[in-house]
Amino acid sequence: MIRINLLPHREERRKKQQQQFFIMLGIVVVIGAAIWGSVHTYFSDRIENQISRNRYLNEEIAKLEKQIAEIKTLQDQIAALLARKRVVESLQSNRAQTVQLLDQLVRQLPDGIYLKAIRQTGQRVTINGLTQSQARVSTLMRNIEASPVLGQPGLIEIKAVQQGALRNNEFTLNMALKRPQEEEKKPASRPVSAGGKK
Repeated sequence: MIRINLLPHREERRKKQQQQFFIMLGIVVVIGAAIWGSVHTYFSDRIENQISRNRYLNEEIAKLEKQIAEIKTLQDQIAALLARKRVVESLQSNRAQTVQLLDQLVRQLPDGIYLKAIRQTGQRVTINGLTQSQARVSTLMRNIEASPVLGQPGLIEIKAVQQGALRNNEFTLNMALKRPQEEEKKPASRPVSAGGKK
């Protein structure tokens, strides 16, 4: 019987299989590395893009916050200017009001009354004066009630005082300043039609 040794043939086949295995393993490793590299590059690009977008958004937010701070400063300046304007307007109206007050006091003051002091607090006016008789204080109160600028007279006190050889009455009186009603004055100043009365 002839004996055939198959060991070298098997070993050769095993070596070929090992070579094929290592080649396939190398191919798989290369493909895996390529996939990992492409995925890593894709995600790193996405991350860089998002970081740049976040940086841009932060810069724009900082600009907007600066503009908001400037707007708030402008609003504060506008509020301060409006407050000054109101103060100036009130001073102008009070200046005219003071002239009207003094004019009306002169017009409504009856003979025999002398004023010592005038004090204004807001729309309230307090006068202090001397009179020869208490009846003249009543006349003054009636005149104030009929005045277009003054109103609501209220007598606080009246007392007798001795001034040398003369005996006078000292009084303190409160009154209110009426606010001018421009709306009521405007319709009255409308021109009359040329048609005449019917």
